[in-house]
Amino acid sequence: MATSLNYRVEPKENIYFAIALIISLLMYTAIIIGLAAAVDVGKSEVLVVVAIYGIVILVFLHLFRGMLVGLIRGNAVKLGPHQFPDIHSIAMAQAQKLGLNRIPDIYLLQQGGSLNAFATRFMGADYIVLFSDIMDEAYEQNLETVEFIIAHELGHVKRNHILKRLIVLPAMFIPFFGYAYSRACEYTCDSIGASLSAQGARSGLVVLAAGTKLFRKVDIDKFVEQRQTESGFWFWFSEKLSTHPHIVKRLARFSGIAPLQARTNSAVNSYAKQEAKPEILQPADMLEKQPNDANRFMPK
Repeated sequence: MATSLNYRVEPKENIYFAIALIISLLMYTAIIIGLAAAVDVGKSEVLVVVAIYGIVILVFLHLFRGMLVGLIRGNAVKLGPHQFPDIHSIAMAQAQKLGLNRIPDIYLLQQGGSLNAFATRFMGADYIVLFSDIMDEAYEQNLETVEFIIAHELGHVKRNHILKRLIVLPAMFIPFFGYAYSRACEYTCDSIGASLSAQGARSGLVVLAAGTKLFRKVDIDKFVEQRQTESGFWFWFSEKLSTHPHIVKRLARFSGIAPLQARTNSAVNSYAKQEAKPEILQPADMLEKQPNDANRFMPK
């Protein structure tokens, strides 16, 4: 099923990961050589100190992720066949199309009005958290948005982004570089989301900017034009210090998709029962080249 999807892996994602892997391996090697040299000259106490610091850092990271997962399990609603079965069916169908060997646990969480979702990983298991505020309106009136949001997060699981970041963690501390890699991953997941819900790519991104009520009134073409009308140094620089590309730039990549035709909640309930497969637009063929600007001087 996964091979039938036409999504585009952002080229710079693979390039940046390869660079990060080389840098991280060099740093790991330098640490090992340095420790071995310290032992040879009789300074084994250096090895002990470094080992202690390393263990403390690893334990802290493990505890932090464990606490996050514990909070999710204790405060969020886990989706399943008997808990929001309609949304659960969407996630199961998409995971199957992506060829995931193990379907992540998916939770619904109220987060004080925040419009977002995220994926995380702990002890070999993947988790996806959907913030309820971004799902409320979409759940009732706009199935495409639900589909795109879930597919985007499943894209992180498909591409093993969380595990890869842990492997190349040393390189992620290089100024600008870690952010650039993260943005490239987000572009890839947008493409994966659009391959599973082409129309939802537009509404799902506009919701992040205008909210669940007003997004319907947004002139998307005018919004995308802000790439030029609102551009400048601070527009460019703020993105370089962000893990996500500007929404107007993400939207521009799907500007050829037809306007959204919303489906109601009744369509959500029948999602798993539909036998006819809807036509999937080809977002990879519609990607619009970005204009030359200050980005040519920095990693994208």
